[in-house]
Amino acid sequence: MFDFLEGYDLLGAFWVTVQLTLLSAVGSLVWGTLLAAMRVGPVPLMRGFGTAYVNVVRNIPLTVIILFTSLGLNQTLGVRLGSENFDTINFRLAVLGLIAYTSAFVCEAIRSGINTVPVGQAEAARALGLNFTQVLTLVVLPQAFRSVVGPLTNVLIALTKNTTVAAAIGVAEAALLMKDILENEAQLLLTAAVFAFGFVCLTLPTGLVLGWVSKKVAVKR
Repeated sequence: MFDFLEGYDLLGAFWVTVQLTLLSAVGSLVWGTLLAAMRVGPVPLMRGFGTAYVNVVRNIPLTVIILFTSLGLNQTLGVRLGSENFDTINFRLAVLGLIAYTSAFVCEAIRSGINTVPVGQAEAARALGLNFTQVLTLVVLPQAFRSVVGPLTNVLIALTKNTTVAAAIGVAEAALLMKDILENEAQLLLTAAVFAFGFVCLTLPTGLVLGWVSKKVAVKR
């Protein structure tokens, strides 16, 4: 039934998808946390930058951002991000675009978690002589992260599915392979079923495991 898949590196394509997801998730968590810190910080310029970044990026289609990293950064401005290899450059550009886009949603999830931390705790920390950075990293963020595991799980699942947009700049992930198979083989339904099943295998365990973690680490109020 699935003989038409012979000669195609199905596992390799999904492995590229996994790599895109993991690298983009780590980068988005770091940059999204910094953006959230800016948005709740005491410096007006940083608050303005964080707010503007989130509002602008969230309203730009991901496809536009991914194409900009290739056509704008790479071909127009000459940004190479290391290697001269076409596949490696486009992979890194795709990761950069996914980070830029996803971090805006991570920021809002973390900011909502920060808003759940009682104000009295931050005030007590400041009364003890802690500065803003210490209050944020030692008191606020640890509680905020525990309360937003669920929302961050949804962002991670969305990121996994959004990696298919990387096919627009030639990254050899699952969506690009599916396109090639559909063009070369007369097996529309079976091909769609195989790739749908592959993405379910990636996203369903993520949701179940992180959902369980969310219940375990939730802050009891």
